[in-house]
Amino acid sequence: MIDPSELEELDELDVVAVPAGAPDDLELVPMRRRHLRGVLRIETQSYPKPWTYGLYLSELALGGLRCYLVARSAGEIVGYGGLMYVGPDAHVTTLAVAPEHQRRGIGGRVLLALARAAVAHGAENLTLEVRVTNDAAIALYRRFGFAPAGVRKNYYAEVKEDALVMWANDIHTRAYGDRLLRLARELDPGGVVGPPGEGRP
Repeated sequence: MIDPSELEELDELDVVAVPAGAPDDLELVPMRRRHLRGVLRIETQSYPKPWTYGLYLSELALGGLRCYLVARSAGEIVGYGGLMYVGPDAHVTTLAVAPEHQRRGIGGRVLLALARAAVAHGAENLTLEVRVTNDAAIALYRRFGFAPAGVRKNYYAEVKEDALVMWANDIHTRAYGDRLLRLARELDPGGVVGPPGEGRP
């Protein structure tokens, strides 16, 4: 298990410089009501049955039981992600990047911050669902230690597609902390930059 004193090293993961091609000014900040217009723009481009403004408000109202982040560049929301905490588990509820900003390392950076938040919260496992045909997302999740745990038939009913259920187990261990540090270095070959103040998840 990761000792709380060792979390200082994981604090490096609050803000990670981004790979070439990603916006130089990319920052992650906690999602707030004022961000929802930009979030919903991406949501409607990303999902056949998008979450509503009201649903996001209810999620944000749950405070310590949830963690929602947005990725911003030049004042624009370019991606976002969220977690909910249930017992010893943290579940990735959503993760999306604006289509025009995909394949630039933003999704990986958001997931890195969510994984770090789950560890800091004391979660032992991290879970998510993903469309069985979303090979790019599945490859990203595998890098974070997620492995297939089952299939939910017709989970994405709007597109008649199954969901692959994936779990990353034992995220509270030193081994997983080391994985996150390696991922941070892969996402940022030049080194880790400091936190952006309010942007700490």
